[in-house]
Amino acid sequence: MKSIVEKHTKETYLHWYEAMILMRQFEERCSQLYIQQKFGGFCHLYIGQEAVLAGMSTAIEKGDKVITAYRDHCHPIALGIHPKYVMAELFGKKTGLSKGKGGSMHMFSKVANLFGGHAIVGAQVPLGTGIAFAEKYRNSANVTLCFLGDGAVRQGAFHESLNMAMLWKLPVVYIIENNFYAMGTSVSRSSNVSDLYKLGNAYDIKSGKVDGMKCESVHDAIRNAREYSRDGNGPVLLEVVTYRYKGHSMSDPAKYRSKSEVESFKMRDCIEMIVSKIRRNILAGEEELEKIRQKVKSVIDEAVAFAEESPLPEPEELYRDVYRQEDYMFVRE
Repeated sequence: MKSIVEKHTKETYLHWYEAMILMRQFEERCSQLYIQQKFGGFCHLYIGQEAVLAGMSTAIEKGDKVITAYRDHCHPIALGIHPKYVMAELFGKKTGLSKGKGGSMHMFSKVANLFGGHAIVGAQVPLGTGIAFAEKYRNSANVTLCFLGDGAVRQGAFHESLNMAMLWKLPVVYIIENNFYAMGTSVSRSSNVSDLYKLGNAYDIKSGKVDGMKCESVHDAIRNAREYSRDGNGPVLLEVVTYRYKGHSMSDPAKYRSKSEVESFKMRDCIEMIVSKIRRNILAGEEELEKIRQKVKSVIDEAVAFAEESPLPEPEELYRDVYRQEDYMFVRE
């Protein structure tokens, strides 16, 4: 795979910093609001994994498609959607991304080419493969990025999708966000293959492992994979090694791992590493960084106020956007 690794600019580093603290603070506020019972249902936080989406955001091109699993609050934010629409969806309000009918696990955005968060483990993988098939059928230059967790690689649909994607040379990049735990089960307890990128070898798919705590590594890997796949070489499988600081969901106390393990990963916190690099290379002063932090705080406050003040959907909304078989059948007269 030809490398097109780029030298990253000051603007790129500041973009990554702002994007990551926006995602981090959004999720931290979600945690607080959930405890206050401002919204219900499941709630899976992205805290600790922000470098994956920050790096992705600068690596893709307009027109590329994204699909993911249920840890999906930050995907629309990374793709440029204002957090207020994500927060409104969590609150079940009609101004939310899915009109208040999707909730935490089903964020969709046609504008951002986000084909949703999906609550069924691994269900997004064949869907993402199908989206890539459509792009190839249309002879477009777009690539599909299909995100999945380390637990989803145990699903048969994952392997079926890899087989078809390679057979048809589809423009799709599968991105395994390996945070080491499928709910509470560690990777090492669920498979003999702990280097998950090696699963692509069975299908002759170009595969590799990426440091998911560094924006630069994620950006470069996804950028290279995107160009390789777009050029007609077929799919790429990336194992992006990251870590979630919180439990699988808000109801998970995460007693299956030690405090020392969590702290060891926090020593390589993605935000702290970016800040360190910005300071070390004198890319921005403390005043500029503080200005970014204040901007993010203002955006989060606006998002909460917007969600609080937005109206609930009308009862009639129950009958909209619902698939009815009769609508899609030819009726014989």
